[in-house]
Amino acid sequence: MSDIVLEAGAGVRDEAAGRRRFRLARHSLLLAGRSLTKTRRNPGLLGDAVFVPIVFLLLFVYLFGGAVAGSTREYLQYVFPGVLVMTMLLVGMLSTGLSINTDIKKGVFDRFRSLPIGRSAPLTGIVLGDLIRYVLAAAVLFATGYLLGFRVETDAPSAVAAAALATALGFAMGWINVLIGVLIKEEVVVQTVAFLGIFPLAFGTDMVVPADTLPGWLQAWVRVNPVSDAVEASRGLLTGGPVAGAATMTLLWSAGFLAVFCPLAVYAYRRRS
Repeated sequence: MSDIVLEAGAGVRDEAAGRRRFRLARHSLLLAGRSLTKTRRNPGLLGDAVFVPIVFLLLFVYLFGGAVAGSTREYLQYVFPGVLVMTMLLVGMLSTGLSINTDIKKGVFDRFRSLPIGRSAPLTGIVLGDLIRYVLAAAVLFATGYLLGFRVETDAPSAVAAAALATALGFAMGWINVLIGVLIKEEVVVQTVAFLGIFPLAFGTDMVVPADTLPGWLQAWVRVNPVSDAVEASRGLLTGGPVAGAATMTLLWSAGFLAVFCPLAVYAYRRRS
């Protein structure tokens, strides 16, 4: 009899745990819908996702194209994959943390705490809702690149895979800025820290020029920079070349960033709550 009772109790606990996990996912998706609704009512919030890829692609192609490659068309084929990765990083790291910081200052998260929802659901919901920025930024970048003359030299599935890989890294590293947005109270400081953190990662690669033309100390940074693997993988997927090793490292880096900074952001948010 006691064995039957213990088994029944274990079953109830497992069922309750499953309901809690499902409830957290459901609440996160509902709050992601709130984020999308806010974006739909204020399309200006998507300005960075629209203008960042256009500005950087035009800047790099027409400022460095002739000097580096002798031809803007050839340089466009070289620099486009790197700009794709950098755009996904910037869109993720600049918008999400600032949005969370703004909601906390306005007291929105105080209202969330009075609701019967998971403590981490507001953070997860905002991050999931911001995925629309990645999709829009990738679409704008590919459209701009096509108008300027960029052509995918592989195939359509490879191009989608390149965008997905860059998005995965941007999404994972976006949790760094989520943590910053929770810990720091001032919006301006959040933006400043995000910019200072993103530029060594985004520009410390062979995105703009080949790595062998860089100083030795900078080449050493390029070799250990996780963004370099994403640039190499995207370049292989879009214009041909080795992909497997760099793509695997990018996925591992993405999983590592997510495994470290997502729990830290949730913990900091709970402490602040």
